[in-house]
Amino acid sequence: MSIRAVADAVGVTPPSIYLHFRDKDELIFSICERHFTRLDAFIEKEGAKASDPVESLIRRGKAYIRFGIENPEQYRILFMSKGARSEENMRPEDLRQSASFDHLVQAVQRGLDAGAFRGDPILISMGLWSVVHGITSILISHPHFPWPDNEKLIDHVLRLQCKGLTAGA
Repeated sequence: MSIRAVADAVGVTPPSIYLHFRDKDELIFSICERHFTRLDAFIEKEGAKASDPVESLIRRGKAYIRFGIENPEQYRILFMSKGARSEENMRPEDLRQSASFDHLVQAVQRGLDAGAFRGDPILISMGLWSVVHGITSILISHPHFPWPDNEKLIDHVLRLQCKGLTAGA
């Protein structure tokens, strides 16, 4: 993404971008923040439709994947490219500063509190995130691969993951 391309897309001159953003990294960070907010709102809305904590996690996972499939370029910018924040400088506690990840941890904690499963809420959340990110990434990276029906595949994998979490509870 170039400053010129962004300026052309929004109908301004390239130098005017710098009236609003210090540099390209700040612009990318701002774009990412907006998309993270959209993603989080979408996931929260879907998760709230189920009172059962396990079903809520499944709905949340499906929403995450649907967002990625419906917004592949935005998803790639958010999760599959080097972002404005360097991973080398991140600490584990920084994850909780992400509203989306913190909401996932809260949803997992509701399941733990209800006795639906046991374990470390951060570890469980990272595992769930890894699963949905993996599915999303592979589906958008290989859209012409002869996958089985997406909905069936997604439902199967998410239920299998949650079944593993509930097995020890």
